[in-house]
Amino acid sequence: MASSPVKQHKFLLDESEMPTRWYNIVPDLPAPPPPPLHPGTHQPIGPEDLAGLFPMDLIAQEVSTERYIDIPEEVQEVYRLWRPSPLYRAHSLEKALGTPARIYYKYEGVSPAGSHKPNTAVPQVFYNARAGVKKLTTETGAGQWGTALAFACSLFDLECEVWQVGGSYDAKPYRRTLIETFGGTVHRSPSRLTEAGRAFPEDHTGSLGIAISEAVEVAAQREDTKYALGSVLNHVLLHQTVIGEEALLQLAKAGETDVDLVIGCTGGGSNFGGLCFPFLREKMAGRINPEIRAVEPASAPSLTRGEYRYDFGDTAGLTPLMKMHTLGHDFVPDPIHAGGLRYHGMAPLISHVYELGLMTATSVDQTACFDAAVRFARTEGIVPAPEPTHALAVAIQEALACKETGEEKVIVTALCGHGLLDLAAYEAFLAGRMTDSGLSEEDLRTALAAVPAIG
Repeated sequence: MASSPVKQHKFLLDESEMPTRWYNIVPDLPAPPPPPLHPGTHQPIGPEDLAGLFPMDLIAQEVSTERYIDIPEEVQEVYRLWRPSPLYRAHSLEKALGTPARIYYKYEGVSPAGSHKPNTAVPQVFYNARAGVKKLTTETGAGQWGTALAFACSLFDLECEVWQVGGSYDAKPYRRTLIETFGGTVHRSPSRLTEAGRAFPEDHTGSLGIAISEAVEVAAQREDTKYALGSVLNHVLLHQTVIGEEALLQLAKAGETDVDLVIGCTGGGSNFGGLCFPFLREKMAGRINPEIRAVEPASAPSLTRGEYRYDFGDTAGLTPLMKMHTLGHDFVPDPIHAGGLRYHGMAPLISHVYELGLMTATSVDQTACFDAAVRFARTEGIVPAPEPTHALAVAIQEALACKETGEEKVIVTALCGHGLLDLAAYEAFLAGRMTDSGLSEEDLRTALAAVPAIG
């Protein structure tokens, strides 16, 4: 009996093939990344400067120059609830496009939180629990990260307090409900609970920078409380590399040894780094030669239009200064539906990789993203979260270009979450109410004017 096309569509790994180490790209780069600086002295920070926010295990990972870091067995045990995650070949999408390209997507929506975020939430909570921490504070945009952290905290018996960006809090009420179901407490940001929040009107749409300031402010006030970040920092990108490591093994099972294009959406950078860094390792070693491309929203284009400068990671200036592509820590993006990508800066490590010329970047308007999302849903049967639709839009563009040239490119992306709690955004798109919002030069100049003048 002939094998089913559906079975050929999905490429799985045995549990024994799940990664047992995280990959750290730093030692493989041709130049080390610039260090974070103390906000007061502008000198490189040491571990003691981060000890108020993070446990020492995570600080050690943040500054590590080891190529591989072992994943604790306690973390692996939780990972096994959903990892290894599947890699799919998008046969139906390819057929609908009439393209000779082969499109693969690594699907992270199978996690308990419905996204890639538990890949770092679980180890972050584990290390905090081991250090005796009783409570974690954090920010969240669309709610995926807040959900993941609340889920992880429920497993290790920690309290979880979340500040959700106002625009997403209002537009995505069921994300808030999911966080609360996992035991987390959620506040609309800007809130009246913090000095950072009270600096803005209560009905302000908010930003990730403001929400970070609120969470950091509260964490700094209690010895038993730490802060957890869902993107941007080195240790967060490190934990996400399980995505790319699994994808490389699955592509080998599919007989694909020569990938042409790896595409990831970028806001803070965790999904992109998690997928792409293992591929970049293989590229730098000369084993494969794909283009690595980041795709960001046109309304928050830190890589494509921001400046590579030292800037704060939050609006109030409570965090260390990081060398990154930034739109300015005062920048407040328009409340687009891809709330997880509405951040003013790019991960310092990704910014450094971009400056080294090891990757490319582009931006996409949200209506083009949702057009791609609906096309994907109607062929592949998965409703994607708004964030990965940016990468899907470019993957479809590239596949259609292959239709014109006849090239049989292999395109790989990460579908980092499902959109089943984002249906209000789909409703707006399908009803013709969704609009695009770019970033004017005047607004960009205004936001960049507040960036510290540091070489």
